Amino acid sequence: MSHFTRFRQPPQETEATATEDLPPDSSPEHTPEHRPEDTPDGAVEAEAECTADAEGTVEAEAEAEYTGTDTGTGTGTAPANGWRHRHPAAARAVAWTTTALAGALVLVTLLLPNDPARLTPAEFARIPVEGIAGASLLLLLPRTARRMAAVLAGAGLGLLTLLDLLDIGFAEVLGRGFNVVFDWALLGDGASFLQDSIGRAGTIGVEIAAVLLVLALLVLPALAVLRLSNLMARHGARAAGTTLVLGTAWVVSSALGVQIAGAPVASRSTSDLVQARVDGVKATLKDERTFTKEAASDPYHHTPGSRLLTGLRGKDVIFTFIESYGRSAVQDPLMAPGVDAVLAKGTKRLRAAGYSARSGWLTSATYGGSSWLGHSTFLSGLWIDNQQRYRTVTAGDHLTLTSAFKRTGAWRTVGIMPGVTKSWPEGKFYGLDHVYDSRELGYKGPKFSWSTMPDQYSLAAFERLEHGKPHDKPLMSEIILTSSHNPWAPLPKTIGWDKVGDGSFYNSIEKAGKRPVDVWQQTDKVRTEYGKSIQYSLNSLISYVEKYGNKNTVLVFLGDHQPVAKVSGDHASRDVPVAIVAHDPDVLKRISDWGYTPGLNPGHKAPVWRMDAFRNRFLSAYGSHPGPAPSR
Repeated sequence: MSHFTRFRQPPQETEATATEDLPPDSSPEHTPEHRPEDTPDGAVEAEAECTADAEGTVEAEAEAEYTGTDTGTGTGTAPANGWRHRHPAAARAVAWTTTALAGALVLVTLLLPNDPARLTPAEFARIPVEGIAGASLLLLLPRTARRMAAVLAGAGLGLLTLLDLLDIGFAEVLGRGFNVVFDWALLGDGASFLQDSIGRAGTIGVEIAAVLLVLALLVLPALAVLRLSNLMARHGARAAGTTLVLGTAWVVSSALGVQIAGAPVASRSTSDLVQARVDGVKATLKDERTFTKEAASDPYHHTPGSRLLTGLRGKDVIFTFIESYGRSAVQDPLMAPGVDAVLAKGTKRLRAAGYSARSGWLTSATYGGSSWLGHSTFLSGLWIDNQQRYRTVTAGDHLTLTSAFKRTGAWRTVGIMPGVTKSWPEGKFYGLDHVYDSRELGYKGPKFSWSTMPDQYSLAAFERLEHGKPHDKPLMSEIILTSSHNPWAPLPKTIGWDKVGDGSFYNSIEKAGKRPVDVWQQTDKVRTEYGKSIQYSLNSLISYVEKYGNKNTVLVFLGDHQPVAKVSGDHASRDVPVAIVAHDPDVLKRISDWGYTPGLNPGHKAPVWRMDAFRNRFLSAYGSHPGPAPSR
């Protein structure tokens, strides 16, 4: 019989029932079982019961030793007929393994860096001061408070780990960390991109996996810290000694600057990251206030339209952004040969058609994605490197290059936006009389991954809808070319302009193209296909100017940002090429002091400006200096 049975209290009996159970002529006071002289024997029995109780407590402690159960006052052990009692060796092995995994998980969450370049084994061979401080606190707390603190600490570590993983992902794609204030909205854009790249079913699978990962990061570290805290409570003296030794080792390592493979043994990375995130939130809120004042101050705000862009009157001006067209495309040893050949040949082709070109470099406000930040920086003359700045500037009336054309009243202003799939209220901020989004361009062909249509079709639609029609004013156009957008598979091909039609011709091209999942298996394949996409976009644009340009055509084209780090490298600059093409020599003569390189390909010594500097330089070169009209 188990000792659990002996401690079970019998049902309370009434006095009548007890008396009925006695033999005749007996009474409760004089039964043999209750004789006064039997009291010593009763004491012996009680002592035996107490001994059994103590033994039960010891058994419970031993049970907890390999099950990880917090016994507290001796409760919480497994049933005597449980599998742990039937297989004690296996139970101990499972308990020890679980405890080791819990310790490893806590250590990883404490030491995980938020920089992908630091994901090395040395980073996890350090002593985290936060773990020492946490262990010390848990040893001092009473049982209930200790358990609550352990769960909260574990959940907090899981949340910090989630933010670290977001930092790593953003660094790989956008070249920067995750901003906890305004970057959450970008996760939705990421889901849309995944759906375009791998399909709806694949995206749902990724989303489910992401949700499970988030739940695991919040629950598993909490359970791990709780398990370790229970273990420390059962072995308080040993745990206190170990904590003291580790604390001493941390202090000595910190004082001596001990390192392993360049990583300091004495780590305080978690507390540093927490402080950095707090500082980041404060800086973001401060930046928002500062930028609001900056956006409201515009030297061209009061410049009348009659003094703007006088050097371009009568010209059809086209501003074209080529997706992910960065310095890597024209200087990287793997991708540059093909792209440079297109630029060199394009320069000759345009020269034969009567055009000249000058090119330089601009440093984009974004990297790897968030193209709208690059667009708005270039057009507004403000450094817009985050979503909050973008919302602030587009909600105001800051003058952009495109709205400057509208202010003059001398141009019709239109936008060709194949990447816009729903209403786009920012069109009003940019001063566009009409925006042709993906729904208005008449495309009947297949999507090419993220890109809703090939660049050549977008340009053909521009010619059909606007440029090729008779108009009483010249055109100022903003055109976004998207075929070079990640993931660069499948890719369209240049075809005869007479074959473009409604886009149905591209069905066979899309079907014969490569799949993103195949391309992204190897870095060299990704980079090769990226280079091909840039070649396609450049060829389409150059061919369009050749066929449909005229003596009044002025083309300004540039990249919006560098491609992702998988293509451009971990330490790539944010520079993008910019070129100005014109048939009229006077147009390029006005920028002769810019130092730009002749041709479409900027040289290594061509000037590098921040992208937000272009607006003022352009307005100054082709119009008056900023300020109100001179008084008479």
